[in-house]
Amino acid sequence: MPITMDTPLSTLLDDPQAKKVLDQYAPGVSTNPMIGMVRGMTLKAIVGLPQAAQLGLTEEKVKAFLAEVNKYVK
Repeated sequence: MPITMDTPLSTLLDDPQAKKVLDQYAPGVSTNPMIGMVRGMTLKAIVGLPQAAQLGLTEEKVKAFLAEVNKYVK
């Protein structure tokens, strides 16, 4: 099943290949102590947070990540 903007972050964190790609796009995100607060949120919801914009996390960046991660995740 492909990863989409509607995929919960927990799905990515629980898949070793997806987690590896996630850490390439956002170094340290999977080990950040605050990750538990957004673990159940979808990628779309996370991108919509004001904090995401402050960190440079844009919808375009997430779409590039999705294209990459879907090469590895089945």
